[in-house]
Amino acid sequence: MKLVSPLVTSAKNLSTEHTFETKPSLMHRAETEPSATVSLTRDDALKLYRRMQTIRRMETAAGNLYKEKAIRGFCHLYSGQEANCVGMKAALIEGDSVITAYRCHGWTYEMGAAPKEVLAELTGKVSGCARGKGGSMHMYAPNFYGGNGIVGAQCPMGAGIALAHKYNKTGNVCLTLYGDGAANQGQLFEAMNMAALWDLPVIFICENNHYGMGTAVSRSSHNTDYYTRGDLIQGIKVDGMDVLAVREATRWAAEQCRNGNGPVVMETETYRYSGHSMSDPGTSYRTRAEIQEVRQNRDPITSFRDKILGADLVTADELKEMDTEIRKEIDDAVHAAKTDPEIGMEHLSYDIYSDDLGHNMVRGVSPFVQLPHKVTGQAVNRK
Repeated sequence: MKLVSPLVTSAKNLSTEHTFETKPSLMHRAETEPSATVSLTRDDALKLYRRMQTIRRMETAAGNLYKEKAIRGFCHLYSGQEANCVGMKAALIEGDSVITAYRCHGWTYEMGAAPKEVLAELTGKVSGCARGKGGSMHMYAPNFYGGNGIVGAQCPMGAGIALAHKYNKTGNVCLTLYGDGAANQGQLFEAMNMAALWDLPVIFICENNHYGMGTAVSRSSHNTDYYTRGDLIQGIKVDGMDVLAVREATRWAAEQCRNGNGPVVMETETYRYSGHSMSDPGTSYRTRAEIQEVRQNRDPITSFRDKILGADLVTADELKEMDTEIRKEIDDAVHAAKTDPEIGMEHLSYDIYSDDLGHNMVRGVSPFVQLPHKVTGQAVNRK
């Protein structure tokens, strides 16, 4: 990314806004494209940096909690891919929806959950975003329909959410994310076909981190240009390690959908530093040198930090102070994730209905055994 032109303030000799040149996107069957010239304000620079850095530290903490056996089951980390969710969220408007796969911690935070709610959900505690019932793969927040554990299953669901937006004339879009491993699932193509037939405001987004579980994309996909896989649907491929490029590509795609030109297929070329999950060391199918090269030359956080420092949008002291604040926030969240209580047995019958149906009991695993259903505002109304 190349620096272009600053607007400098006299008070602290800092720029209030700066213009950058990003790597041009690759387009498929599209008549327009996002501009490679991107403007960034000082306030947005600080916000984007804070959010990416928070996700990175949160995921590092999650990895440590898993190694301590405070987290059980599955745990898929987002480290290295932070520019994707942060850049995309920066392009959304009120009421837009998101649904993704099981690598969902960063998205849960972006859509409104505090780090404490994310980490506590991982450890199964009551302060988790789903009160500890969902764990790593099943997190939710306002307008965020979760991480989903079945590979590719979120894609038709995302089309359904977009259908609801169109039916209700909300003017909103749904971001439907999946990985390169899920890109070969048949239900994705079924969802794309229906979305195109019905002109749904959905952006199908392939987060291409180059490895589906332990398999390189070249070994699993005949066509690795995932942004072209919508056939007659327009597509776009963007550098997923550049938060500004992702933001502008998402704005372009969302505008297409809001103007009735959807759906759109979008590919972000990104990278994950950890293995597919915590049970995968991530080094048997790629070299440590490859991972280190990406960390040194393409890391989304350090590269963005260098850009905004070089553009005089921020100072090193500001970022250092922010890093300290983030570290404390995550440390406090880790403490809560370890010490907060789990939900009680009576919560097993909560969250079955969105509204109370007037029953005091709900049927359990046997029709002759019923569970008490304690009606409270938190249990019944939280969605």
